[in-house]
Amino acid sequence: MNKAFVKESDGDEDDEVGLPPIPPGAKNYITPQGYQRIREELLQLIDTERPEVVKIVHWAASNGDRSENGDYIYGKRRLREIDRRIRFLTKRLDLAEVVDPSVHQGSDQVFFGATVTYLNGAGIEQTITIVGIDELDPLKGKISWVSPVARALTKSREGDVVTLTTPAGDDALEILNVTYPSPP
Repeated sequence: MNKAFVKESDGDEDDEVGLPPIPPGAKNYITPQGYQRIREELLQLIDTERPEVVKIVHWAASNGDRSENGDYIYGKRRLREIDRRIRFLTKRLDLAEVVDPSVHQGSDQVFFGATVTYLNGAGIEQTITIVGIDELDPLKGKISWVSPVARALTKSREGDVVTLTTPAGDDALEILNVTYPSPP
C-alpha cells in the first residue's frame, strides 16, 4: 500500500513523552541500579518481546490479505513501537554515565544519589532521593538531578538552609539528614 494512504509518519520519533531531556552539554548520570533496570528492559525487548511479535506478524502475513488483517496491522504497529523503544534505550545507555552514590557514604554533603530529608517553609518534612533522568519516580520520592529541588540542594550540607525559587516565590529548605546507600 502506498504510504500516502496510511496515517503513519516516517519521522524518527525517538523522544519519549514524559522524560525530561538531558541538558545540553551534560552527561546522562544514572545509578548502577537504574542502568541495570534499563539494560534489563532493553534485553527483554530484544530477546523476548520482539521475536514473539515477529512470529505473530509472520503468521498473520501468511493468512493472505493484509489490508484487513487485524493481527498483521496491530503486529506491525507493535513492532514499530518496540523498535522505537529499543533505539531510545540504546541511545540512553550509550550516553549514560554510571555514578555510584555509595562512594559518598558517611558524607553530610548532598551529591548525586543522596537521600535527603528536608523541612520546607510550610513546615512539611519531605524525603527525596536524587537520581538520574531515566530513573525518576516522584511518587516514590525519586527526583531527577536536573530538577529545581535537586539543584537547590546539591552541594549543601546537613543543617544548611537553601533557597528554592519557584513560580509562587522563594521557599526555604532546611536540610535535616543526608544519607547514601551502602557499598555493594
